Amino acid sequence: MTKRVRGEISRYLRKTNIESSRNIPRIFEDVISAYCNHNHRVEYYPAMVNLCAPFIYSVKRECDAFLCFEKLINTLDDYFSSRSINESVASFMTLFRTCIPDLYSYFEEEEVDIKDWAASALQFVLSKELSLENLMRLWDTYFAVPDWIELHPFFCLAVLKHLKEGLEELEQSEIRTMLMRLPPLEMDQIVNEAFNIRHEILERQISEECM
Repeated sequence: MTKRVRGEISRYLRKTNIESSRNIPRIFEDVISAYCNHNHRVEYYPAMVNLCAPFIYSVKRECDAFLCFEKLINTLDDYFSSRSINESVASFMTLFRTCIPDLYSYFEEEEVDIKDWAASALQFVLSKELSLENLMRLWDTYFAVPDWIELHPFFCLAVLKHLKEGLEELEQSEIRTMLMRLPPLEMDQIVNEAFNIRHEILERQISEECM
């Protein structure tokens, strides 16, 4: 496992091109290895590096970074143990079709299937798609609210809505490339949009129930 973790850390640091001290790769490795050693039922997967990064760069003490990382992974594991990722993706696609029908139709015309993107975005909290700076801003909001994991699909929708005009000018392969590595985003604006989308969906559901 150690060799796989080191390899993924090296790829992450090269891809993100973030300045780091010589200690950063070691801290990454220590935190992820400690988590896997303490949780034998959990197998290492590459996205752990992306999920760990915000804590490595924002938390001073290694032990605190470990506790934050452990809490996040356990929260995600608990959430997706009660509902499968396929169920979450199906629910997200329904919301996508309802909230942004023009973009949904355009993706269909271009034969862009974003189910794989949605699965990664939902399961790994956009840690693979957002820049580190944007990801840390997003998680600042998430960890300040108790139901952040329920809010997350609406944030993913807000990202698509924010990028709608640009995406509709692209072809299939270009759309996939943009979604896999999202451009720098105005996070405050998108966070507000996510809350607005959730509010609109809840109001619509209440209205339909009352009919």
